[in-house]
This record gives sequence, structure tokens and C-alpha cells, in this order.
Amino acid sequence: MAGDFLSTRGRLLVAAPSAMADPNFDRTVLLVLEHSPEGALGVVLNRPSDLPVAEPLTPWAGIADAPAQIFVGGPVAPESVIALARGRPAAAAEESSAWADVGSDLASIDLSRDPDDVGAIERLRVFAGHSGWAPGQLDGEIAAGGWMVLDADADDPFSPDPEELWRAVLLRQGGRLAWFANAPDDPSNN
Repeated sequence: MAGDFLSTRGRLLVAAPSAMADPNFDRTVLLVLEHSPEGALGVVLNRPSDLPVAEPLTPWAGIADAPAQIFVGGPVAPESVIALARGRPAAAAEESSAWADVGSDLASIDLSRDPDDVGAIERLRVFAGHSGWAPGQLDGEIAAGGWMVLDADADDPFSPDPEELWRAVLLRQGGRLAWFANAPDDPSNN
């Protein structure tokens, strides 16, 4: 029912241990950039690739947060790029598509432009591909227990230790959710 829809935009999706059958999402933390009755889109925050930002995006290399790698945003459209930034847009960038607000004090920026034309960028992370869901698909995965929907901290998209982000997000929840942080990959090994 349309009246029952609850958007997760700007929140984290944290994969429940052993609940995700798709290896693309095992122990992942995703930031939801868009979620409406028409579907959802997000990026995986904790999967850096081996490709440095400097190789395909030389002008942006000195701006990208460490680790300055291209991150695997998800299995959809891996040839496309989404860049998340925090900072202040240039006046011209704000009026164009060079700086698009995605909520939570974040923007998606146009990497085909010169960094100086985009604005004063304080933080930057680049993702190849994204994660996408058809209408109702994400809602079904959440209802089935595949994802824990949690509040994002401002620094989550730019974590300097992305491989530990899944565990760190769960630990900061405290209580029962923190227990999942130490769950084995295979619960039968418990």
C-alpha cells in the first residue's frame, strides 16, 4: 500500500550476517541515496577496489579521502561513476548538475568538470557502479531480515577504514545489534 511506504533515503543498510544470499552484499554497509515507491538506489561504502582514483581521475586524486581508491558501489552499471562529496558548491555548480544534493549534507558531483569549477570540496569518495532495487524489492528484503536500517554518521561515507565499517556501525549501536559485529561468517561455526 502506498500509504505504508517508508523511505530509507539517507540511512544505512547494514547486511544482516548470513542473510544475504548475494555475495555482492555480504557484510556490506550501503548508503541509500534515493528510495521511493518507484525503487531505490544506494552505494556500498565498504568495498574499496584496487584501482586508485588517480588512474582514471587524475584531477581528483589529491581530493579523494584515504583510501583514495575507487569503491565498488554495487553490481549495477559498474562502468558508471557516482562521486559523493561534502563541502561548498561553486555558484555555477549549484545552478547546474555539477553539484546535486543527495541529503545528509552530501552531494553527488560531476567528475567530468575541473575540481575548482565544482566547489570547495572537503571530503570525496568515488564509487564505480551502484546498488539498485525495483519497486518494493528493497522493502521486501528489509521485511525478510536481510538488511538492518540504521542511522548514518556524517563520516560513514568517508571512513578511513572501510573494511571495518560493517563491524564499527554495528558496535556503535550497542545492545543486541552490537552482538552481530562478532558473528562468524558461517553461523554453524559458532
